[in-house]
Amino acid sequence: MPFARIDLLKGKSDEYRAAVAEVVYQGIVDVLKAPKGDRFVVIGEHSPENLIYDQHFLGWDRSPDFILIQVTSTVGNNKDSKLAFFRYIADELKTKLSVRPDDIMINTVFVDRSDWSFGNGEPWV
Repeated sequence: MPFARIDLLKGKSDEYRAAVAEVVYQGIVDVLKAPKGDRFVVIGEHSPENLIYDQHFLGWDRSPDFILIQVTSTVGNNKDSKLAFFRYIADELKTKLSVRPDDIMINTVFVDRSDWSFGNGEPWV
């Protein structure tokens, strides 16, 4: 069960945001191997004073098109899957939306099934 959070600056079109969400979802299904339909994504749009990032941290050259993606998941928790997911997202966003790879930051967080409740106050075990 992955949950994706995508944060970016305000001003992108509905189509742009939907395309970013679709790329992340496809990466979750195709690379991390979540089941199809396991789609839970939140997109947060922020004013510049509320999306704070270092433009040059670790030598990157980030612009106002910076996108922060965080995926919390129970699947894909091995080095090869994570690296393939990072590459997939960067390549697809560059190809489909011309997002510069310097503007993409991805964080993955892996948890146990018992850390989730899909409803009714019941744990997913």
